[in-house]
Amino acid sequence: MGSLLDKRKFYVDGQWTDPVEGRDMEVIDPSTEEPVAVISLGGQGDTDAAVAAAKRAFPAWSRTAPAERLAHVERILAIYERRADDMAWAISHEMGAPQDMSREDQVGAGSSHIRNFITAFKGFEFVRPLGDHAPSCVTTWEPVGVVGLITPWNWPMNQVTLKVIPAILAGDTCILKPSEIAPLSSMLFAEIIDEAGLPKGVFNLVNGDGTGVGTQLSTHPDVAMISFTGSTRAGIAITKAAADSLKKVVLELGGKGANIVFADADEKAVTRGARHCFYNTGQSCNAPTRMLVERSIYDRAVETAARVASETAVAAAHQPGAHIGPVVSKQQWEKIQDLIQAGIDEGARLVAGGTGLPEGVNRGYFVRPTVFADVSNDMTIARQEIFGPVLSIIPFDSEDEAVRIANDTPYGLTNYVQSQDGARRNRVARQLQSGMVEMNGVSRGAGSAFGGVKMSGRAREGGVMGLEEFMDSKAISGWDPDR
Repeated sequence: MGSLLDKRKFYVDGQWTDPVEGRDMEVIDPSTEEPVAVISLGGQGDTDAAVAAAKRAFPAWSRTAPAERLAHVERILAIYERRADDMAWAISHEMGAPQDMSREDQVGAGSSHIRNFITAFKGFEFVRPLGDHAPSCVTTWEPVGVVGLITPWNWPMNQVTLKVIPAILAGDTCILKPSEIAPLSSMLFAEIIDEAGLPKGVFNLVNGDGTGVGTQLSTHPDVAMISFTGSTRAGIAITKAAADSLKKVVLELGGKGANIVFADADEKAVTRGARHCFYNTGQSCNAPTRMLVERSIYDRAVETAARVASETAVAAAHQPGAHIGPVVSKQQWEKIQDLIQAGIDEGARLVAGGTGLPEGVNRGYFVRPTVFADVSNDMTIARQEIFGPVLSIIPFDSEDEAVRIANDTPYGLTNYVQSQDGARRNRVARQLQSGMVEMNGVSRGAGSAFGGVKMSGRAREGGVMGLEEFMDSKAISGWDPDR
């Protein structure tokens, strides 16, 4: 291939700067296993410089009028949409989302989050009366300060916009550390912010790994808040690292979503659920990876899911079409292979896919869409987040048993319910231990908060709650309501 893109610089204090102590790292295209770019992994000096810039910018930025912050974000949206094709190219090459899916869904997620935050912010009340019983008491919402934003590789712009945009709107200043595996989209996002004319120091980007820049942000005395999306293991490490400085820590972590399919579910429920599991090559924390099926329709459901897997095409990210692409890295590919093998070894019935590369493929981190039937909820494949296109199907006999199996997991991000009985849907949804429940294929509305409970973390990202995450509330008495 041609020469590598040189992306070694960081964006600090309003300009692209050379690292203070950078180490080179290649960005690998998972479709080809070839490097596409070289970045720098920063060190303590880079983190300190970015935090210092954000700290300097905070007093002035935090006092800007909300309308001024909104105007900046509206400019960011316009430039982001103009550069959508560039963004889609970056995401396809860094993490392997297929060309069409990258343009429509990966890039589109960022556009819709920015638009939804603009809508939520326009109606946001920074000063809220406590109530008629206390006419001179109000609650105000104030910026937190300097915030560190640590984002993952699986939905790069989805996560970057869910953090950077509300931080900016709240009046915070920020340092973004994107995933070092998929940093190109975030570097393009920094170009977009630069063109939008944000005051210097309000947004900064430093590349690095979790043990380096990630830990440095989490422990830095001048960082008031960390917002992290990624693995539960890393979220625990960040929480411990942040404890000494008593930062605000907001975590959006893994999941092992249950999709409860009752006998009266609509005829497309199983197909929809299997496709959703394989979407983004299974690399979504909210994927419905455990399909719980009522026994009277179980055999038919297994056949349907196996058919969906066999019909799911797997191909390079650089071609158009509705196929799924590779997983992000060799390390992820090997982990997924080990987990598929564990499913076989522990006695689950393999009905589609399996270990190894798909037919006709000899390079790239491609995984065969895989379905296991007769899974029991204590098997490794039912307990661990696989983060690949692997579906586990579990039978159940009663509503109570379905709820018990669904809740028998350390995670609690998204669960799914398929039934034509509205009373049952509502009843089950209230009993499921998760931050989100989606039913009958109806997606959550604009401005819904994204986040979980238990080991999925307790972030609430998006909409009004997502703005409030990046602020502190202040109770004030003796307020003059006429001023």
